[in-house]
Amino acid sequence: MCTSIVVNRKKTIVGFNLDILNMEYRVRPTDEAVYIEINDVKEGWMSLFGANNRGDFVAMPTCWPFDKRSNPVSSECRNIIMLDIDLLLKKKTFEEVKRIAKNEPIYSIPGVTFMSSLSNKNGDVLHIIPGQGSEFYEKPKYKIMTNFSLYKQDREKHDWMGWDRYKKAEAMIENSNESFDFKDCFNILKDVSQIICPTVVSMVFDVGENKVYWCEKRNWENIQQKQLKNSMM
Repeated sequence: MCTSIVVNRKKTIVGFNLDILNMEYRVRPTDEAVYIEINDVKEGWMSLFGANNRGDFVAMPTCWPFDKRSNPVSSECRNIIMLDIDLLLKKKTFEEVKRIAKNEPIYSIPGVTFMSSLSNKNGDVLHIIPGQGSEFYEKPKYKIMTNFSLYKQDREKHDWMGWDRYKKAEAMIENSNESFDFKDCFNILKDVSQIICPTVVSMVFDVGENKVYWCEKRNWENIQQKQLKNSMM
């Protein structure tokens, strides 16, 4: 499932809940990034989510109900997973990904519509829904992505779409003040965390401070942190 939050107040704060079931994961902090990695049977450990010291954050919720338009049409087409990895690993810039999303169709993997919620050091946000389109937001007040298409909203129902999580997060952000910080973001992530498809990592990125905070398995009393080094890019 998953919930992604970007809030621009006095600070730019990005939050993400990774909700997965029966998948091996790990958090790998480095001086240049904090990666949330998934152990894929074929590819091994893949850096799919997290923050880098350039100010980029990558979140990738699934979209429900599944939309077959996201299925790849050939082995040569743009794949959202590789695009996200390239941004997180700094092989592509946010502007490059934005340009690709605007000018080229982007696909997911067969049978699963992975979406992207991407943000940069300026607080800009790019939402990509494979097979449906993309939307760029220049430093919005806030943006939220759960597990439904921004193009369909709640016109198609699914138990995993997270409409309730979206509305809860939206109300909490609307009622917050200009001093919104990483602790406020964790409060939201706590309120929208999941148990059935469990929240295994909750991560918050203070972009201006270049600092990443996270906890695992809803252990809200044990928040870890990593100060990223300044980027030369």
